[in-house]
Amino acid sequence: MSTSARLAYFARTAIGSMVRSPFVHVIAVAALGLSLLGFGLARIAASQLDALLASLGGEVEFTVYLATDAPADQVDELEKALVNRTQGTLTRVSPATALGRLASQLGEQGRSLTELGENPLPWSLELKLPPHSRDPTALKSLAQKTRALPFVTGVDYGEEALERLGVISRALRLAGLIAFVLVFLTTVIVVSATLQLAIFARREEIEIQKLVGGTDRFVRMPFLIEGALQGVFSGALALAAVYAVVRWVERDGGDLVGFLMLDGRFVVAWGRMALEQLGLGVLLGLTGSFIAVRRFLRV
Repeated sequence: MSTSARLAYFARTAIGSMVRSPFVHVIAVAALGLSLLGFGLARIAASQLDALLASLGGEVEFTVYLATDAPADQVDELEKALVNRTQGTLTRVSPATALGRLASQLGEQGRSLTELGENPLPWSLELKLPPHSRDPTALKSLAQKTRALPFVTGVDYGEEALERLGVISRALRLAGLIAFVLVFLTTVIVVSATLQLAIFARREEIEIQKLVGGTDRFVRMPFLIEGALQGVFSGALALAAVYAVVRWVERDGGDLVGFLMLDGRFVVAWGRMALEQLGLGVLLGLTGSFIAVRRFLRV
């Protein structure tokens, strides 16, 4: 039998089995689809929370306060070093500019600052940090080195807030990994259990195939194809359900999870989401069918 003929036979056998036993396969597809739906929604929620944390982080600034007698050449060298180290955008702020900002922030109470005889604020360097330069450990090390300079009186970069954002981000990633592992194990067990019923219903056919010389691979292949088809169907259903839920939340459920949305909507890469749902569905279906065949088929 040629390779194309074998593939056609395997496909006909798998599809025929699904048509003859629709209830068993509907249960498997439904269970797998629900698991993928939960995974997809959790994936979107985690992505939105990451985006929300990034927006809350906003323009993270690394501010260096200079002494009044700071040498101009050394300040220039420090500016170049900070920009090269972080790839950020640096601005030198004069005492007059800093006092004007403070007065603007205080509003009515800021008028009293204009009566000061001498400006108490120092020159400062404000470095806006890009997202890839906001690692708390690296910033802490940079702050320590900068504070050690004799013409620097202080450094501020919102250390506590940045560390809290980092902890939240790491916790979210860990929770997503745990959810993925639980979904994977649960779905594999469900798919494996449902395929056992299909294997049991076809035990006589399998015995005949073995008696006439059918190899283990020949007998297993239709069941693997069934698992893959279940994964494709469940992935497509889960993707459609995720899309419907997201659009419904954007339209009517804003009060419930509105804090997750940016500008009133979710930012979802649907092409990537489709590949993830279909790919994960096929992987889970194949894994469940392989375990069922290997453990219970005994071929």
